[in-house]
Amino acid sequence: MLPHWTESDVVVDGLEFHYVRTGNGRTPPLLLLHGFSDNGLCWLPMARELESRFDLVMLDARGHGRSARIHPNETIDNAADAAKIIEALGLQKPIVIGHSMGGLAATELGARFPDLVSGLILEDPAWIDPSPDAVPLAENPFFNWLLNLDGVPVEEIIAQGKMTNPIWSESEFLPWAESKKQLDKNILGVVRFDKPWRELVAALTVPTLLVTAVPERGAIVSPAAAQEAASLSPFIQIAAIPNVGHNIRRENFADFMQAVQTFLSQSQNI
Repeated sequence: MLPHWTESDVVVDGLEFHYVRTGNGRTPPLLLLHGFSDNGLCWLPMARELESRFDLVMLDARGHGRSARIHPNETIDNAADAAKIIEALGLQKPIVIGHSMGGLAATELGARFPDLVSGLILEDPAWIDPSPDAVPLAENPFFNWLLNLDGVPVEEIIAQGKMTNPIWSESEFLPWAESKKQLDKNILGVVRFDKPWRELVAALTVPTLLVTAVPERGAIVSPAAAQEAASLSPFIQIAAIPNVGHNIRRENFADFMQAVQTFLSQSQNI
């Protein structure tokens, strides 16, 4: 976090949500929704790039970062949480940027609460179709790794991240590693990604940029799914980034930001 940014908590429905903010409401707002097991500061490079033109709010989702912890058998509604936070902070129709889990939440936010947002940017959103061949979460290697980080120093997690993701920039690793230590493990028992994304996409009525990557490198949204989404909603435009996987902005920041900046400039000119 930079010294001139602010961090605070906002309370909605009795729950505290932590956020970092780059501005003071004098520039157009952007609400950033991170992916599963990340936190708001995982948007740090993007925030540095955009802070001169926008007021960025980097939110920690429930069970992530410094936001409210998870109770057993709790139902999580990230889209409703985001809607209430937009209202509580007085954000005037922000553009919402979401990655993975946050991209799914942003999609649902745009579909259910269209009057609260002016546009969406979706970085490989978690539009996941149910599959009988899907590995149960309890057997997912990444989830198992997350469950066994108690007592592991942040420096060791950073070293693991650098070994697994050698093309990420140095600035990515500290917030990424810290977010893994902050994750409430109870969320692993309640998190859900099986939302009807086609119904949500068909309900969108705001300009939406879908940024896609390569499934063979780990991306979720296939070219076929992206084209299906575009056929379901005239509000969707697609930016396909080659040779990258699920963490698009971390693997090719320049091309990702070019697509984002173009969309943001178009949105400001509407």
